[in-house]
Amino acid sequence: MSDPITLNVGGKLYTTSLATLTSFPDSMLGAMFSGKIPTKKDSQGNCFIDRDGKVFRYILNFLRTSHLDLPEDFQEMGLLRREADFYQVQPLIEALQEKEVELSKAEKNAMLNITLKQRVQTVHFTVREAPQIYSLSSSSMEVFNANIFSTSCLFLKLLGSKLFYCSNGNLSSITSHLQDPNHLTLDWVANVEGLPEEEYTKQNLKRLWVVPANKQINSFQVFVEEVLKIALSDGFCIDSSHPHALDFMNNKIIRLIRYR
Repeated sequence: MSDPITLNVGGKLYTTSLATLTSFPDSMLGAMFSGKIPTKKDSQGNCFIDRDGKVFRYILNFLRTSHLDLPEDFQEMGLLRREADFYQVQPLIEALQEKEVELSKAEKNAMLNITLKQRVQTVHFTVREAPQIYSLSSSSMEVFNANIFSTSCLFLKLLGSKLFYCSNGNLSSITSHLQDPNHLTLDWVANVEGLPEEEYTKQNLKRLWVVPANKQINSFQVFVEEVLKIALSDGFCIDSSHPHALDFMNNKIIRLIRYR
């Protein structure tokens, strides 16, 4: 067994063996650690590689086992592919190509299910009538909730690129709220007549917009219309067997399917 070698890859430390690093002699790592390409050192004397440290674990594991092991919810395939190309581990590049074909086939057939809820809430706010004169006012507002599930992670990303929250006067993509690749929950409010703009920020009331149409979504009817446009353009169609027609017409449940 060779002595352990510690690598500093983009600030993350990994410890492995020379045999592992040179397991594919024709790769960049094989050339670096066989002496064909000079290596850099960090301040601690570790071999330094200025690349992404997070995904290097998958490359190192492939060097150890010659098998590509990725978590089911892995979301950085593009980054890993670029890193594999940099290190020129050809069997890993081929394994990634096979994996992407596999994922592409799995994405072709998909299901989309959306459950919608709506309620009325009273909001209280102050209105400035004159300098130093304020009055307390209240108004009813529509509060919406959409629980979205899809077997297609790519579709949820597409949906996330079209829908934006309006908060603090700025639009932010709902993609940043996509913690589960197959599930997304949206909560927003309709415009409230007479409610000052700063009150939306104070009371953490988010509104929902669709782009590039730059249309604010103030009702479930508009929400359903916009989601249907996006879903139908991506190959989905309405599931005739579910849900019940009344639930669909009343904007309670939407279920779409895609066969390719």
